[in-house]
Amino acid sequence: MVEPIDPFLSREMLDGMDRFWRFRSWTDISALPAERRARILPGIAQWATSAKDVSAADVFHGFSQMDAISVAANRVVRDFDFVLSPVAPIPAFPAEQAYPTGDPMRAMEHIAFTLPYNMSGQPAVSVNCGWTEEGLPIGLQIAGERFDDLGVLRLAQAFEQLRPAQRPWPRL
Repeated sequence: MVEPIDPFLSREMLDGMDRFWRFRSWTDISALPAERRARILPGIAQWATSAKDVSAADVFHGFSQMDAISVAANRVVRDFDFVLSPVAPIPAFPAEQAYPTGDPMRAMEHIAFTLPYNMSGQPAVSVNCGWTEEGLPIGLQIAGERFDDLGVLRLAQAFEQLRPAQRPWPRL
């Protein structure tokens, strides 16, 4: 049986994680020697530097969103065997581009489906489930309850056996 679920990440959760990671990245980047800092992609440097004046309270609140995300993700899966979702809300973007939106101030938008399981310790796997009109892969994410790695892998294997044959990998 398949049932839709409502989105469970809030804007506060996503923005809080972004704020925390910006500050953490700015702290790491600012400790680098100047010649290493100069090699950082401009968009990433802009993203991280934007957090240099964030208050300790805001950093702590952002950090606390990891737990809020974990609680929400575990609550959703508690009522289901598995959660199926896209891996990303957009198709693949050019590797040279630091962010799919092209806007470093909207850096987390593309990880909203994977972030919950990264923060909650729940197993999740990505399998190809099709192709865009441009030939880019589309990922299906299968997430399960904590410690049900075997169940997630078994469902992924079942899906791979049921889906149409895959394209051959490109040769370099």
